[in-house]
Amino acid sequence: MSVTFRDATAADLPAIVALLAEDTLGEKREDPALPLDPGYEAAFAAIQSDPGQRLLVAILDDQVIGTMQLSTIPGIAFKGAWRGQIEAVRIAGDLRGRGLGEQLIEYGVEQFRQGGCKFVQLTSDKSRTSAHRFYERLGWTRSHDGFKLTL
Repeated sequence: MSVTFRDATAADLPAIVALLAEDTLGEKREDPALPLDPGYEAAFAAIQSDPGQRLLVAILDDQVIGTMQLSTIPGIAFKGAWRGQIEAVRIAGDLRGRGLGEQLIEYGVEQFRQGGCKFVQLTSDKSRTSAHRFYERLGWTRSHDGFKLTL
């Protein structure tokens, strides 16, 4: 299966939110009901206005079947190296296991490579053990423990 990638548009928001709500963690925190919560539209506008942010969609047969957010982060560490951060990676549940997630991640990594980033990082909830196996299969290493503080 060959998927194409593009920057998301406002018209893609319902499909993106539905993808985020599709798993056990997302069903507790996302609301795909229409009309969408205004918070989604505000976040999309903020992403669109920030040159360091990209919200991407994966398209198959004219349908949004995947998404991820790419953040380019400047830093002083590593001699001023820029880093890429991948967030909110999703492929439609009925299409997992077909190599589409691998294509999505490879596309994101290449975007960072072309943008001059020296490394790419991501986090994944501890309960997502199948996602962890997926990333390790792609050559990612568990190098850090992450911490989160809910405000």
